[in-house]
Amino acid sequence: MNKEEKKDLITNYRKLFPLLSDDIAYLDNAATTQKPGVVLDALKHYYEQDNANPFRGVYDLSERATELYEAARGKVAGFINAKYPEEIVFVRNATEALNLLAYSWCEDNLSESDEVVVSVMEHHSDFLPWKYMAEKKGARLVKLEPDQTGLISDDALERTLSDKTRIVALTHISNVLGRKNDIKHIAGKVHAAGALISVDGAQSVPHTAVDVRDLDCDFLSFSGHKMFAPMGIGVLYGKREHLEKMKPFLYGGEMIQTVHWDKVTYAEIPHRFEAGTVNVGGAVGLSAAIDFINGIGWETIEAQEEKLTKRAILGIKDIGNIRLIGSDRPEDHKGIVTFCVEDVHPHDVADILGKAGVCIRAGHHCAQPLMDHLGVRSTCRASFAFYNTEEEVDRFLTELSKVRGLMGY
Repeated sequence: MNKEEKKDLITNYRKLFPLLSDDIAYLDNAATTQKPGVVLDALKHYYEQDNANPFRGVYDLSERATELYEAARGKVAGFINAKYPEEIVFVRNATEALNLLAYSWCEDNLSESDEVVVSVMEHHSDFLPWKYMAEKKGARLVKLEPDQTGLISDDALERTLSDKTRIVALTHISNVLGRKNDIKHIAGKVHAAGALISVDGAQSVPHTAVDVRDLDCDFLSFSGHKMFAPMGIGVLYGKREHLEKMKPFLYGGEMIQTVHWDKVTYAEIPHRFEAGTVNVGGAVGLSAAIDFINGIGWETIEAQEEKLTKRAILGIKDIGNIRLIGSDRPEDHKGIVTFCVEDVHPHDVADILGKAGVCIRAGHHCAQPLMDHLGVRSTCRASFAFYNTEEEVDRFLTELSKVRGLMGY
């Protein structure tokens, strides 16, 4: 396929997203992605044709809802190559997945003599739950420090891991630096130290093929809304042998087998972690999003996002007076380009670009410990999806080049 054919292909895919238009250049995909028509149609069809409370209903409509929900679980398991469907727990988002994990696992597996290792580049969702549980159990929270580009060296791991380490929390792809960590290699080091590894996959699962068995991670968390699915649906993957030993996080309907005044027995995994009426519509939407991604193919998705990232980084270097955050090599950024404009506050940069129809994010990106580590208070972030175009990147660069002049510099 030549260059023009590839460009036509992306243009045709872009037409499948109702919200995308020439009016805006939507470059905030690390926060959430837009939704293709097939996902919206799947949601509409479910609520118009199959909506019912699943599991306990013995009528056809409820049974259909149950079948769709469990089929979505199987679809997710296949997407990340989980060994068993019951290793997939549906939650609202990656934040809930990480809170569930930290609470339920730490409750029975953490004591005062133990250590929890968390990298400094984690999203607050992968820092605060571990910090809270470490403090609650009297354990020590240990900082794993990458270099300024986000690279975690073997030396850093060796300095951090010990015979007291019980679990390591680490992002697969940093939501600030765009750095993709070598989870398979790091998991080997963690397991050799006798610990488990929990991976935040919120930025990786939507942008690259993730195989949990190849990575050998013990847990993986991600959100549907960052991968073209609806908001309100996410996933906690856990190896079955770990999930089976964990107690429920929430209590109520659907997560029990029997309830009596003096005795309660809980449901088998994953249902013991899915209390209350579940989000069948969200699961259906996530299933449709997975079909959509599989239909496009990772080769197309990754090639387009790598091309856009490289174009943006090289363009920023040409503008000047802009500090790239993280590595200066495009290949070290997985669809995420974070930067600071000299003398201009990131919120002013985002506001100026926003008024020109270019949507980026500004702030600490829910990663203030990383901001402290890097010596900055806040930054700007442009993040790409495969439906973005080279023309949008050029528009972003053109408007970015005007910022300092508009601010009087």
